[in-house]
Amino acid sequence: MPVPDQRDPEVTRRALTAWLDRRLPGVAIPVVETPQTSGFSSETLMFEATWTEDGAERHEALVARVAPAHYQIFPEPRFEEQYRLMRVLDERTDIPVPPIRWYEPSAEPLGAPFFVMGRVEGQVPTDMPPYHSGGWVTEAPPEERAAMWWSTLEIMARLHRLDAGALGLGFLDQPHWGATGLEQRLNYYEHYLHWAYRGPQETALAALEWLRANRPEEPDPPVVLWNDARIGNVIFQKGVPAAVLDWETAVLGAPEEDLAWFMFLDRHHSDGIGFPRLPGFPSYDETAARYAELLGRPLRDLGYYEVLSGFKFSIIMARIGQAMIDFDWIEPGSDFPYNNNCTQLLARILGLPAPATTGGSA
Repeated sequence: MPVPDQRDPEVTRRALTAWLDRRLPGVAIPVVETPQTSGFSSETLMFEATWTEDGAERHEALVARVAPAHYQIFPEPRFEEQYRLMRVLDERTDIPVPPIRWYEPSAEPLGAPFFVMGRVEGQVPTDMPPYHSGGWVTEAPPEERAAMWWSTLEIMARLHRLDAGALGLGFLDQPHWGATGLEQRLNYYEHYLHWAYRGPQETALAALEWLRANRPEEPDPPVVLWNDARIGNVIFQKGVPAAVLDWETAVLGAPEEDLAWFMFLDRHHSDGIGFPRLPGFPSYDETAARYAELLGRPLRDLGYYEVLSGFKFSIIMARIGQAMIDFDWIEPGSDFPYNNNCTQLLARILGLPAPATTGGSA
């Protein structure tokens, strides 16, 4: 969901050039593409850099991700942790992330901390419109859609097989929210729930009560979770992942949590908005069976993690709804923050009455 942005492109270009000149002497940045709108979790700036090195002219397409400075979708942005994780993934694993260049912790150059990475060309499945209902994915052949699905699943399995301790990824743990895994997740998202939106949230609260009452054991050692695993966070080139994006919510936990989110977000983008899934995408049963093979063990409690996914996404949608109110895009009394496609789908999964409708769902 984009938020209004008033960044001056020329001021940004000069500031970024001065900053990058200390790393690439003599660098020139002809233009910086600054979006008219900017994402909640971070702002994206795209630019071309040219410089001379060892007598030869160099050229590179780069992207700067800038930490949120005005409006936040998460109560506690973990921007530096995202950079640290992506650098480890880039340098020490086979997980395809954009090449990571530099990190700037100071807000002085651009108004907030930022990091710079190489630009990866390709196509990303759209959330607006959801890719089952519009956009380039609807025009892709079924075999390309299948390749997108299975290849992303395999990347997720490779991620879950990483040795977090050997890679020094212990910083992803969040012990101040409780024991690693579900205790952390439920405590954090309960805090997030009350921060995101102060109006009624009956469906989310009912889901939280169910999740606490039915919490399963997680007997295996925790693994690195992407925590936003979905094809909409992958840059594809003809069905092949060129880069995996958006690591700002990565945590440690059970792999079922990532898999359930992967399938729930796809279900939200189809059943949740009243559209059939596009031909070529494997079924959820086929997906779970394949993932059990990749994981090397049976999957556990996948239904529980589906409810957890719906609960987490309902809170994100509540925060988006609050932003829409704050930006005067919808009326303050709109029911969108608690009555939207996600909460309606979550209510169906739990067998709850649909949220009361006052004309705000989307």
